[in-house]
Amino acid sequence: MFKKPRWLRWKGGKPQDEAGWKDRIDMERLPQHIAIIMDGNGRWANARGLPRTAGHRAGMGTLHEIVDASGEIGLKILTVYAFSTENWKRPPEEVDFLMHLMVEYIVKELAELHEKGVQIRLMGDIEDLPGDTRNEMKNAIEVTRNNQGLVLNIAVNYGGRSEILRAVKQVCAEVRGSRLAPEEIDEELFGRLLYTEGCADPDLVIRPSGEMRLSNFMLWQIAYSEFWFDRILWPDFHREHLYQAIVEFQQRHRRYGGL
Repeated sequence: MFKKPRWLRWKGGKPQDEAGWKDRIDMERLPQHIAIIMDGNGRWANARGLPRTAGHRAGMGTLHEIVDASGEIGLKILTVYAFSTENWKRPPEEVDFLMHLMVEYIVKELAELHEKGVQIRLMGDIEDLPGDTRNEMKNAIEVTRNNQGLVLNIAVNYGGRSEILRAVKQVCAEVRGSRLAPEEIDEELFGRLLYTEGCADPDLVIRPSGEMRLSNFMLWQIAYSEFWFDRILWPDFHREHLYQAIVEFQQRHRRYGGL
């Protein structure tokens, strides 16, 4: 059974209501889009004397719980950062494990996700992924294409800078081919060339593990997102933390540069 660490159970010298976060959510003001940087798997495993792969597997269990919780409360879009363009720098055996783990996740979860109406989308250059990983992901997209529930964006082989460069190259090609005039280029057009075409920008970005940086994640889309950082490691992140982040998000005043 999940037990909150002491730092979460106590804040400002007063015990927290561990069961009340969901009840405090204003369901009429849910964020449309939550993005999560899933971080801390390796440190979670190291702290327990386990191989890093054990942390990644535990993190997949957390992903199952958070996707389930997001669908239950009626969230429209959940984006999770699974594998960045920089993650190829990790040891080959860890990269191979992560690729196989993604296949395992899709194979095990696809039927349930489809039954619950989840629509799976992918962000990133999946053509550079191993064949079995790429094929399972493309199959998941096709199977869930017409679902009307939670949109689950999985960022794989994704980097914010490379996404922007990809869009710039498309714009340049359109201008060079006289299919687009420079004065027609605006934010709306540029947004349609990103992986998140058709999706609202994230309202809330969550990063566990204590790190307070973006790590090349959705650099265009998060221009006015709210952030929720926490030192809990991703395998220990549970639906109560998601609810807490939403409650705290709803207590903020978003001005978008105004007053």
